[in-house]
Amino acid sequence: MHAAWSRRAGIAAALAMLLAAGCARDEAEAPDAPQAAASRGDGSVIISGDDRLAGSLTWRAPRVDLGDDEAALPDALERADRALEAGNLAAGPDSAIPLYQAVLARDSDSTEAAAGLERALQGLLVQGAAALDDAGDDDDALRRAREVAAVARSLRPADAKVRAYLAGVDRAEQLAEINRAALEELRAGRLGESGGGALALVRRALALDDAQARALQIRAAVESALIRRAEDAASKGDFEGAATWLGHAGAVREDAATVADARARIGIERRAWILRLRDEGIAALPRGDGIARARAMLARMLVLAEPGNAAVAELRERIDLAVHYGNYRPGQRFTDAAAGGRGPQMVVVPHGGFSMGAADDDGDADDSERPRRYLRFDRGFALSLNEVSVGEFRRFVDATGYRTRAERRGFSMAYDERSGNFVRRSGVDWRSDFAGSPAAANLPVVHVGARDAQAYVDWLAEVSGQRYRLPSEAEFEYALRAGGEGRYPWGDDAPPARAGNLTGSKDRSPGGRGWSNAFKDYGDGHWGPAPVGTFTPNTFGVHDLEGNVSEWVADCWHDSYRRAPVSGTAWVNPGCRMQVVRGGAWASSPPQTRSSWRAPSPVDNTNARVGFRVARDI
Repeated sequence: MHAAWSRRAGIAAALAMLLAAGCARDEAEAPDAPQAAASRGDGSVIISGDDRLAGSLTWRAPRVDLGDDEAALPDALERADRALEAGNLAAGPDSAIPLYQAVLARDSDSTEAAAGLERALQGLLVQGAAALDDAGDDDDALRRAREVAAVARSLRPADAKVRAYLAGVDRAEQLAEINRAALEELRAGRLGESGGGALALVRRALALDDAQARALQIRAAVESALIRRAEDAASKGDFEGAATWLGHAGAVREDAATVADARARIGIERRAWILRLRDEGIAALPRGDGIARARAMLARMLVLAEPGNAAVAELRERIDLAVHYGNYRPGQRFTDAAAGGRGPQMVVVPHGGFSMGAADDDGDADDSERPRRYLRFDRGFALSLNEVSVGEFRRFVDATGYRTRAERRGFSMAYDERSGNFVRRSGVDWRSDFAGSPAAANLPVVHVGARDAQAYVDWLAEVSGQRYRLPSEAEFEYALRAGGEGRYPWGDDAPPARAGNLTGSKDRSPGGRGWSNAFKDYGDGHWGPAPVGTFTPNTFGVHDLEGNVSEWVADCWHDSYRRAPVSGTAWVNPGCRMQVVRGGAWASSPPQTRSSWRAPSPVDNTNARVGFRVARDI
């Protein structure tokens, strides 16, 4: 027994020396004459002379101490078999391959160890193949595949399966490097639409493996980036540029549904631009250079639109209307016969579109002024040139015997000079001014509630035979902005001289009071409402929307514009008790003079700051 073990130990030692020498030779030769598995293209495997991995694929079996007793080899074989069954192949001294090698080093004739080592190698290649499946998308999987390659190469460097596996690892390494370079190009914005860049690299990767997931993802990202550039160009009105970028995106892969979808979206954007240009052209018409500006918009529309486009025809018609002064042209003033006299002077507001509500960067706005939304009026309408005056309201009262809410309850809220506040004062009604004194006929009527205003427009509609009403909130803001998009009706900065009856730091009350929150260095010479029409009208020809008195509109109060009518008509709930007040007043702070400002008020509320004007369908 002892002699046999000694003979086996000698053989094992010699085998170990040979293996060590072979490993050392492989490592020494790797830099100068590397070998790797490569495919001929016909399924056969050859040894390549440019194995990029050979120099880095080294593995040394962990040292295994079997001990000297007779049970050491059977015990080691049993441990190796358990490790093999558990898939623990080469990680450490308790792994299958090192254990089988240690047994063979002691007993080179052990058929069990040799068979076990072969099974372990095959299991190792199975694990490696699984890692390779994920190596294109997972750096950890590629690392595991390399570790398997190192072990397999040290065990069977000339084995055909090992060579094929090494070729697979080499290809995975190439793919990983190409994909990393493609990602860097993509992140740098070098997409490769004109050659090179990320697209050229990803095509190289797909030439190696046309189903490689990471390369397919990068290709999709390149395509998406090209589509984004097309959409960005379209958002700026550059549809020629958008078409060029879409062409590049379409060349990434054939018949891509994403490109077709993007082309449809850009078509929608093109149509939106055409409508926007139409609206801008219509809004420009009432201005001094409006016809020239509208014609410039029309020229841009003709580049974008297909022949026979309805929006192009509409702007051309409106330009012709402005040139030839057709009926109810924008800015036209008129009055209707009413009850033996004339109704309020009206002005035609041009139809068009605008963005209603507060901008995202408006720090003084609250949620009730949002979300901002684009509205369009397909037909113009008329607004009274001024707020309804005391004299005009008197005609209604004299004709109907109507009694306002303030009359019936015997009081309203009037300005008190002594305290500088608004106080409840008896005997104040529509005949009174802001302080409760008798009002002049040319002052805007105040101390009227929403129902009083509605009673007036109902009477006016009846006696004139025309469709008079209170303006909707959207109509009010549209006319107030008059084609502008600024924070205030006049823009984003301080009000220009004679902008309106606003709170200015230069204003003084009869007793010498000033405003604590006012527009700096502004003064309009009025403390309280000014006679209607005192200040310059806006671009649409309407006076005092920005100031003088705030105004009732037809809408019931809602806490935001969500679900508001998209047509711009009044948002009315039958029987509502809170209605909307719009526009600044003579006593409004600067934030309350913003174009988007709105406030709720009980329908029967009356005070010295709120009046109304009328609208009319045309």
